[in-house]
Amino acid sequence: MTDERTADDPVASTDGGTTVPTDSVDAVLDSLDGDGLSGYNYAYLDEHTKREVRRATLKAVAVPGHQVPYASRPMPLARGWGTGGIQASLSLLGPDETFKVVDQGADESVNAANIRRLAENTADVETTTDTTEAGVVQTRHRIPEEVLTDEQILVLQVPITDPLRKVDSSDAANRRRHAHKNYGKMWVHLYENVVEWGEINIASRYPTMVAERYLMDPSPIPRWDVPKLDDAENLYVFAAGREARIYAVPPHTDVEPLAFEDREFTVERFPDAACHACGSTDTYLVEVSEESESPQTTREEGGGEAADSSFETRYACNDSSFCEKRREDSDIPKDHHLDREGVDWGPGTPDNEEASSGGAGE
Repeated sequence: MTDERTADDPVASTDGGTTVPTDSVDAVLDSLDGDGLSGYNYAYLDEHTKREVRRATLKAVAVPGHQVPYASRPMPLARGWGTGGIQASLSLLGPDETFKVVDQGADESVNAANIRRLAENTADVETTTDTTEAGVVQTRHRIPEEVLTDEQILVLQVPITDPLRKVDSSDAANRRRHAHKNYGKMWVHLYENVVEWGEINIASRYPTMVAERYLMDPSPIPRWDVPKLDDAENLYVFAAGREARIYAVPPHTDVEPLAFEDREFTVERFPDAACHACGSTDTYLVEVSEESESPQTTREEGGGEAADSSFETRYACNDSSFCEKRREDSDIPKDHHLDREGVDWGPGTPDNEEASSGGAGE
């Protein structure tokens, strides 16, 4: 039996041989109902790519702070929007995993929602906005306020992998410096920073030494989050898709931010500030400008009055998930989900009270 359809007929054949009507958009969409992403591999990436990413991750874990190259694949979003983090996360996810995505502290951003949806559709995993329920957490520019455990992996999206690029644009020269542990130019950069500002005034991407060997760029996390890298129970994986590099900080690894004896490392401070929603004073706060409910009035030249829409600046927790919990229970600690208390987890926790009152950032 021969197919008598002509090129003018409003139908088309897909790669699988299924006839799809093309006379209307609705007809095409109806024909795809139930198919989902069945044509893709599990977790979107092909198995060879996932094996390569896992091998690079294992090598990065074995050599903490060392940048391991890998063949970064094209992803369904532009490079610079988390392609490295997505590849690392999808390579680590399994059918029984629970996945969380954070975009600068928020779970509701478009980027975070789209990455969650990609994982749901291709890996058939559960997703959550609760940090304590997730096994794999992908984040951009923040480390959650709640303490991570040894059963969790934090994947950080990285735009620039080498901290030495601040002082020398030559990657070849910087690789030689890493090989010889020659970080003199970075120390000079920090000294010049002190001369100019009176303190080390680096707001993000603060250079840190990992296991007393490699200088690492911790991604654009604020200084508030840097102490959380030291001696943590969880695994940190840093993935850069555009630069095709992966590096890691294994559990219980020494991570020390560079500083001088007379100019110690300090975190951002928020004097007399608290989250306007939950009242927290021990979390990383951001400024939020909102239009005032009672606009001020100004007097015009003719003697009349005109309404002046003014804005009010308030502080809010950057970690929206933990802020929601604090709104329900203002006394809930950052280690509430653990079977022990007083866990050291950055500023505001028992062993870091002194650090939490440190210097201001940019």
